[in-house]
Amino acid sequence: MNNASVSHDARSYRLTSIDMLRGLVIVIMAIDHVRDFFMSNMMQDPMAQPDVPAGLYLTRWVTHFCAPVFVFLAGTSAGLMASRKSPNELAAFLSKRGIWLIFVEVAIISTAWTVSPFDGVPEVGGQTILVLQVIWAIGASMIVLAGAQYLGAKACAAIGAVIVLGHNALDPVWPVGDLLAGKDPFWYGLETQASTNVGPFLLVFGYPLAPWVGVMLLGYGTAGIFKLEPQQRDAFLIKAGLTMTLGFFLLRASGVYGEPNPWQAQEAGLVATVFDFMNVTKYPPSLLFLLITLGPMALLCARADRMRGWLKDTLVMFGRVPFAFYIAHWYLIRLGSMALGHFQGFEPEQMMTFFFFFPGDYGVSLPWIYVIWLLLLAVLYPFCKWFADLKTRRKDWWLSYL
Repeated sequence: MNNASVSHDARSYRLTSIDMLRGLVIVIMAIDHVRDFFMSNMMQDPMAQPDVPAGLYLTRWVTHFCAPVFVFLAGTSAGLMASRKSPNELAAFLSKRGIWLIFVEVAIISTAWTVSPFDGVPEVGGQTILVLQVIWAIGASMIVLAGAQYLGAKACAAIGAVIVLGHNALDPVWPVGDLLAGKDPFWYGLETQASTNVGPFLLVFGYPLAPWVGVMLLGYGTAGIFKLEPQQRDAFLIKAGLTMTLGFFLLRASGVYGEPNPWQAQEAGLVATVFDFMNVTKYPPSLLFLLITLGPMALLCARADRMRGWLKDTLVMFGRVPFAFYIAHWYLIRLGSMALGHFQGFEPEQMMTFFFFFPGDYGVSLPWIYVIWLLLLAVLYPFCKWFADLKTRRKDWWLSYL
């Protein structure tokens, strides 16, 4: 892809630096999903064990950047739209897009998780599992933002900051849910992973909602940063990125606030201690989790416009079609995992379930995870390039929902 194809979009509010960040995090995100569905002896959270092999730990840790950047930049994009749409128009767009995203999460993406939308999953009593992940968090947060944006950007930034800075104060009192038991009240999912029975469905809150609403409101409220002159914008991003990153290390070392999972020196040595120090909570995203993900990404964003070459062009291309990438990659991963299961001698029924319940001797080693990941990106590239070129040339209203 040449530079011209990624630098001129029919929708002039597009910023290359934002699209590059989106492309980077969606490519990184795919590593984690490949690991979930292809790795032998799959651990739900490799970072919970400080003595885990470094390669596996880092494979999981680097994907922490994905959700915060996605949600924050969704708010930023809405903030940039505010200069082109009236509050009523923006509210209508955000509401409709939010409802659409929740529908996609429940009806399309959850189907890819289990490939058993009608028969259900035997391991949870035959219920159909509906997983509410990052697309749900973005969609529901957009619905909240549709109303909150009437208060103005400064108010949204202030409310978002209060949520992000303050929600960990609930850690000692908020009930802890169970991811698959299905016995939790619906409201548990605002601040903890939980699951609720809804008729034949098991509704799984993989992404507790409240902190992500705060992240999106912050993204909306600070979108004005990206309207500044490039030099002024980048200077601000560098200061903000350094402040957040330094704040993480100071708060994490002190242990005074912002993270429910304390660190401690490990008997296994320095590396294990560093791993434990960097193991911060994603579900829900703690203050420290957000500082150590959004901070470095702000620093990278400040440098993005100065980068050149095929890698940046490719990331920008992926970043202009993240929704199409996201849906397509799920189904490719799911079909691939079933093909691998067949190759390894398992029956289709054994693979048509939540990945937690895959056969114990299924899967491949970590090096093969990276091979599969690269193959996935290669397969997705021509489709995403075609769709990105289409969105570059045209302004059809429906393209804003894809």
